[in-house]
Amino acid sequence: MSKMPRSRTKFDSAAPCPCGRAQSYGDCCGRFHRGEAAATTAERLMRSRYSAFVVLDADYLLRTWHPATRPGTLGLDPTHRWTGLDILTTTDGSAFHQAGTVEFRAHYVHEGKRGSQHEVSRFLRDDGRWSYLDGQNSGN
Repeated sequence: MSKMPRSRTKFDSAAPCPCGRAQSYGDCCGRFHRGEAAATTAERLMRSRYSAFVVLDADYLLRTWHPATRPGTLGLDPTHRWTGLDILTTTDGSAFHQAGTVEFRAHYVHEGKRGSQHEVSRFLRDDGRWSYLDGQNSGN
């Protein structure tokens, strides 16, 4: 595992948001990363967590990880470049639910090779805040 960046890398807040929504990073996931807002749905949290991987924001990832499954530390590999996110399905996960799932495919380039991560992630809402519980990798 590479050295663990503890705070996000420089990322242009006017650039398109890595999560794929039609907003700038600063107006979309950046506000979650800065702690100015909280994700209102499981899907928004999933998108913001993906963006945190893009900008190497380990602190945000740990902050939004459910305490029951959160690791003590998180190492992010800066040579692992995330290149796109596809949300495939969502189940529940709105403001009216206490749990939800998001199935996604995240694309990356690592050591010159393209790949993808296909996962079904589970989220829980506690005290009005969504957190990532765990995920089941469905292969590439």
